[in-house]
Amino acid sequence: MSAIRLLVLGAVRQHGRAHGYQVRNDLEFWGAHEWSNAKPGSIYHALKQMAKQGLMIAHDVAPSTAGGPPRTEYELTDAGEAEFFHLLRQALARHDNKIDELTAGVGFIVDLPRAEAIALLKERVAALERWRAEVTRHWMPPDGGPGEWGHIGEIMKLWVHSSDSGAEWTRGLIERLEAGAYVMAGEGERSVEVLPDGVRNPFADGGTPR
Repeated sequence: MSAIRLLVLGAVRQHGRAHGYQVRNDLEFWGAHEWSNAKPGSIYHALKQMAKQGLMIAHDVAPSTAGGPPRTEYELTDAGEAEFFHLLRQALARHDNKIDELTAGVGFIVDLPRAEAIALLKERVAALERWRAEVTRHWMPPDGGPGEWGHIGEIMKLWVHSSDSGAEWTRGLIERLEAGAYVMAGEGERSVEVLPDGVRNPFADGGTPR
């Protein structure tokens, strides 16, 4: 899956309709430009590409305040809504996602019902446990620990450590959700962390809107 697709779909979805700079502004406000490939070029490319794929509708609106051609605002189609939730569920349930994909999924986890989010995270824990068992069964030397493989054994240690730490973090999030943390989908009003159009972004380009 692609973190940038999930991030852009989610950002547009939170506004209802949004132009490219709003999407970029939100993703930078969330720090996504630091932990993912959410750079300006990839954001605008994703918007145009997903519009071509029928996941978004592109609306030409009034010219920008700086002059020039009309801005294009994007809105999710039903297919875009389905793709957003498909990518979100994948991001939370799979054990082999890249860190930016998992991070993007956690960023939108509150868009799911609580029970579904918990079930997906439990799938992730089970997948991590299966992967750990696979590593230790097939890749560990039969007569001892990974140290017998020299420095290559460090790879095995890394995989086991990553599985253990990933499962531990996921179990902690499951416990917090089961205890009622956060306002999930269908549970009432919650704040949406987006910047209104034209609002100064304190984390992007020194905070000066373009």
